[in-house]
Amino acid sequence: MTTAGDIMHRGAQWIPAHETLDRAAQLMRELNVGALPISDANERLCGILTDRDIVVGCVAVGHDPARVTAGDMAQGTPRWIEADADISEVLEEMQTHRIRRLPVIQDKRLVGMISEADLARHLSDDQIATWAENVYARTTAG
Repeated sequence: MTTAGDIMHRGAQWIPAHETLDRAAQLMRELNVGALPISDANERLCGILTDRDIVVGCVAVGHDPARVTAGDMAQGTPRWIEADADISEVLEEMQTHRIRRLPVIQDKRLVGMISEADLARHLSDDQIATWAENVYARTTAG
């Protein structure tokens, strides 16, 4: 059985909710990632911040990334998966919630992230096609 822990990118790092978006952008550059899980004061997941969030949700609307915090950008219920979850559970979580990055938790601690690149390295072409169709497909109003 392939698990989330088997395919995840190890060494993911939190960005504390009180940190500013300019610091988040610097950390993304240092780590060469496009998303950071946001942690509250108790190191619990309270959101995920993406490079797109910084650009579209802050800079493009005229806000100063040195004055907006990661916590200000945290929206909705953060999604995550346990490290020992089967790959089918990973795919279900990502497809159901139409997300491209998924934090991996073990013993209530962040141990990794699963991204599109991780899926591409570990899944069959058919699995990737199904995942992409479900995550990227636009719903139509009926």
